[in-house]
Amino acid sequence: MSNIIMQAKDVKRAYNVGEGKFWALKGLNLTVAENRLTILKGRSGSGKTTMMNIMGALDYPTSGDVLFGGAPINKMSEQKRDRLRRREIGFVFQSVALVGMMSAYENVEFILRMSGYSPKERKERVESCLDRVGLSARMYHMPAELSGGEQQRVAIARAIAHRPKIIFADEPTAELDTATGLKVVKIFKDLIELEGATIVMTTHDPGLMDVADKVYELADGEIYNES
Repeated sequence: MSNIIMQAKDVKRAYNVGEGKFWALKGLNLTVAENRLTILKGRSGSGKTTMMNIMGALDYPTSGDVLFGGAPINKMSEQKRDRLRRREIGFVFQSVALVGMMSAYENVEFILRMSGYSPKERKERVESCLDRVGLSARMYHMPAELSGGEQQRVAIARAIAHRPKIIFADEPTAELDTATGLKVVKIFKDLIELEGATIVMTTHDPGLMDVADKVYELADGEIYNES
């Protein structure tokens, strides 16, 4: 039985809309186990990205708590939340968000510079991460010279470079064809086994459900099924 690394307790999120409020999340309760792939499934507007942003310390709940290692991250100071994001959390975004003027190598190295790694450590870790995602031969290429799937793999290498305890991937396969999307998810599964990663991923692709260890299905800001 894996340990629980993150837990959401009755998380609600409201946005002001005109004279009233729109409740994007209506009291979500979920747990994330270490060394597992957890999927938040749902259509656009279901609340899955809002929930991920709160779990990743990018947003705050209106009420409820998100515990990371037993500590409520929503009650931490902004300085502690920033340190948490830099050291303990990795992000893979749908838009990839690579720096266009940096090579694949430099995009991955940048996160290690921010995390205080020495030049020798950076070189070894960048090469290891790009090898892990199958891009050793492409590490000095610019993003524009890479396919969509290769760019996403660079983004994954960047997300794991500083050895975070948990990685959040928001619709990482949405812009990819089915075969390439499955390759990306295979990389996630390998990272769980080889790097001890914990991954939370959002998707609306039913074809990816079979590879998850845990699936929460969301609709209208609520969990209506889990498996």
